[in-house]
Amino acid sequence: MKRLIPIAVLTLSCVAWAASPATTTAPTFSKDIAPIFYKNCVDCHRPGEAAPMSLLNYKDARPWIKSIREKVSDHVMPPWQADPHVGKFSNDRRLQQKDIETIVAWIDAGAKEGDAKDLPKQPEYPDGWSIGKPDAIFSMPEEFNVPAEGVVEYQHWVVPSNFTEDKWVTAAEIKMGNRAVIHHAIVFIYDPKSGPSLPDGLRQNLGKLPQMPRDPSRARVQQKLGSLLMGSGPGDQAMFMKPGHGMLVKAGMEFIFQVHYTPNGHATTDRTRVGFKFATEPPKFEDRTVGVLNGRFVIPANEANYMVESAATFTEDATIMSLFPHMHVRGKSFEFRLVTPDGQSQILLEIPKYDFNWQAGYNLATPLLAPKGSRIECTAYFDNSKGNKFNPDPSKEVTWGDQTWEEMMIGFTTFSIPNRRVAAPMEGSK
Repeated sequence: MKRLIPIAVLTLSCVAWAASPATTTAPTFSKDIAPIFYKNCVDCHRPGEAAPMSLLNYKDARPWIKSIREKVSDHVMPPWQADPHVGKFSNDRRLQQKDIETIVAWIDAGAKEGDAKDLPKQPEYPDGWSIGKPDAIFSMPEEFNVPAEGVVEYQHWVVPSNFTEDKWVTAAEIKMGNRAVIHHAIVFIYDPKSGPSLPDGLRQNLGKLPQMPRDPSRARVQQKLGSLLMGSGPGDQAMFMKPGHGMLVKAGMEFIFQVHYTPNGHATTDRTRVGFKFATEPPKFEDRTVGVLNGRFVIPANEANYMVESAATFTEDATIMSLFPHMHVRGKSFEFRLVTPDGQSQILLEIPKYDFNWQAGYNLATPLLAPKGSRIECTAYFDNSKGNKFNPDPSKEVTWGDQTWEEMMIGFTTFSIPNRRVAAPMEGSK
């Protein structure tokens, strides 16, 4: 078993407003709807973020009421793919039933604004940052010119941290310079002294990694980029550590930005940034992320239900904090399971209907102890048939690759260990 390098709902019919016999007052935006939007929606639905419109105020929300009614009634929004019968997650975005009924009743009653005096205080995003004002901000060293058409290989930039002392990250957020042409961005931590040699050209910020042969080594190229700090894609949010937890960035480390551009018909530019909040003292626990991946699969042509598995083993006691499944457009479903040394097996996360367009992490409401010798087992299914409307070509077999018409199978797992300088406590991945 090879050692892993750690990288850092129901459809509603028309719902009547449940007014008491003494009143027929319909809900208003100011009093009833704004609190729901502020709590569940505006992290994405505000200027400069992933959603197509803002819900911060009545003027912006009112033109979208037909779509809002449909999406919340069908449980499409807020996006949440986890099976509700498996696990509990602290970042669960789903609206409570009473909130859905309130939104529907507000729209059916004419979507009135109400009295501005009833508005709660709007969430504050200093300079657009969900994490608050960052302690440090790093950006790509230059703008990247995104062409109007064609295929853009994954681009990479090396950015020195210039840290003269160790830093413990307690929150991080990637701010895409131009979301319209970015599928995802990832920031890695790289040690220039002891890390593996970088691929040719990357040190000179030439951007593109060399083409790798279509064999398992292609799936390993990410490991050359160092440990995963964080990533951001469609539907994902800022990263917040639990109190007493942090992710270590040692003095002298470098950051490697990886950005996946998707041309949209208009030539444009991008300069993506990442912001950090730091602990004022070393935390009690260190958080790490590994990718439990399988890069050896070959999905046959016209196969509607192809299974791919991966696994990794904890080499010391650890606590599982969050899970993030990743596949491309043929991804159908994904499951995380924990198998402990005594043979007990527990499903941690079940994604019955994977959606490439809305990817997110799932933070366990109660972090789970994984004793030494426990295994994280991931099972994914892919649909390479013509029945998959997102499938670009069901007549071709599919292997690991960066682009969306290729595939990946990664079960990112974030865990914590006591804060001491130790080797990565997981090993093995197919």
